[in-house]
Parts: sequence; structure tokens; C-alpha cells
Amino acid sequence: MTEPIRTHPILHGHREAYDRELSEIQAGIVQIGTYVEEAIRTATQAMQVHDGELAARVIADDQRINQLQEQVSELITTTIATQQPVARDLRYLLALDRVAHELERMGDHAGSVAKQVRKLAQQPPLRRYVFLPRMGELVAGMVHDVLIALVEVDEARARAVAARDDEVDRLYHASFDVVLDLMRADPENVDRGTRILFAAHYLERIGDRVTNIAEDVLFLAGGVVEDLN
Repeated sequence: MTEPIRTHPILHGHREAYDRELSEIQAGIVQIGTYVEEAIRTATQAMQVHDGELAARVIADDQRINQLQEQVSELITTTIATQQPVARDLRYLLALDRVAHELERMGDHAGSVAKQVRKLAQQPPLRRYVFLPRMGELVAGMVHDVLIALVEVDEARARAVAARDDEVDRLYHASFDVVLDLMRADPENVDRGTRILFAAHYLERIGDRVTNIAEDVLFLAGGVVEDLN
């Protein structure tokens, strides 16, 4: 069971309007993350069983991620313009805007996995997808946990989440090797194998984007830019 993400303004402005807007922005970020986490899990499930209808749902639901990201970014811009936050408050708002964009791109990657599933739906599985389900579960959990780190500006948690990207990379390379062997063994496996490799690549990119958010948390916590990739 995943830990709930509790939103609360951690940077207390001097004005009630600022605190209210900050809470709304945080809640929007967490909601985007919830949608992204759901999209990753659903796309991965669709991949395992070649469920075209489930994949189509992921693709259709991406619109709500895009719309919410636009709303959050607009609210951040308005808050900066009207509340004129300075120093750490401004840095936090700008970080939240970057996070919203990173999450939106993760939603796109989940949708891209689903698009590969839709093309695979009428074909039998190439092989039981041992690595992809684990990759999907891993990156979905990373999305959830990095948002907790962001809301709480928890440096230790951010580092721990980023460290899990090494396992994502390992699984990606393992998938690549297995699928490549299957494609070499039988030319009829090439089309399915290529689509599986695309799907694995999109999941791997989600892990990289989670790491980018972890880097933002470190910057918020200590004001230092650090490369965690």
C-alpha cells in the first residue's frame, strides 16, 4: 500500500492569499502525480495482456494530465505576479512549475507505452514480460515517493528515490538483451520486439524524469545543484 501524499504549505508566506494559492498549487501537483502513477500502472498492465481497450483508456486519459498541468502552471504564474514572492518562496514556486512539466512528460511516456500496446493487441505475446511489469511498478512507486519528498522538501527521501533509478536502468538493459536475442532467433519477432523495446525505453525515461525532480528537491533543501543521474 502506497503512502498517502499529504499536501501542506511548508513555506509560510506572510499573506493568507499566498498560503491558500500555494496549497492549491501543491494539491494540483499531487493530483497530476496521482494521474501519472495510475497511467503507468494501467499501461503496464495493458502491456502484459495485450489489452487494446485498456491501452486506449490510458491514451484518452492523458488529456486530463495535460489540462491540469496547464492550470497549475497558470496558477504559479499568477501567484508570482500577484504575490511577488522572494528568495526561497520564489525558488519553490519555480521548482513546482518544473515538476508539473516533468510530470506531464511522464504522462506522455505512459501514453506512448499504451500506443505500443494498442499496436500489439492483435498479436500473441512475444514472451512473458518479466522485466517490463517490474519496471512499471518501480517507476510508478518512484513517482509517488518523489512527490512526498518534494512536498516535504525531504533530501534523504529524494536521494533514496533517485538511487532506485539504477534498478530501472538495469531492468531496461536486461529487457533489451532478452528481446534482441528473440529478434535474432526469428525474424517474425522483429515487429513485436521493436515495440516492446520502445515501451521499455519510455518506462526508463520516466525514471530519469523522476530523478530530475529529486534534483529539484535537493536544490530546494540546500541551494546546491547536484546531478543524480
